[in-house]
Amino acid sequence: MSDWNKAVIEEFRANGGKVGGNFAGAPLLLLHSTGAKSGQRRLHPMMYQDLGDGRVAVFASYAGMDVHPAWYHNLVATPEATVEIGTETRPVTARVAGDEERSPIWEKQKADYPGFADYEKKTDRTIPVVILEPRAR
Repeated sequence: MSDWNKAVIEEFRANGGKVGGNFAGAPLLLLHSTGAKSGQRRLHPMMYQDLGDGRVAVFASYAGMDVHPAWYHNLVATPEATVEIGTETRPVTARVAGDEERSPIWEKQKADYPGFADYEKKTDRTIPVVILEPRAR
């Protein structure tokens, strides 16, 4: 894990899910996934959008790089994951949103956080929207 991610994770946990810097005021979660190749647990801080009913969306933007982030491949291979939101930890199941479902979620994310529109401009790939749905504990 990078030192930057480690610092964000430590700040998140020390402050009930709140962090400063680039993520100040933004909805942030910690995603626990399983490595697609290694089988090892992975931990990634990322922004999310609350969809209601316990569902959240995360965005495989990878800052506009031309490849999907590793965590996206991990969730496709093993959709069972866990998220930390605030002080709550909950099990989720991931699925990639289809085009019709993706569009309004992605448009809202770009409107609320214009950096995501910048990421979209940097790449020719369609940035996946991943829905994390509650799973029984």
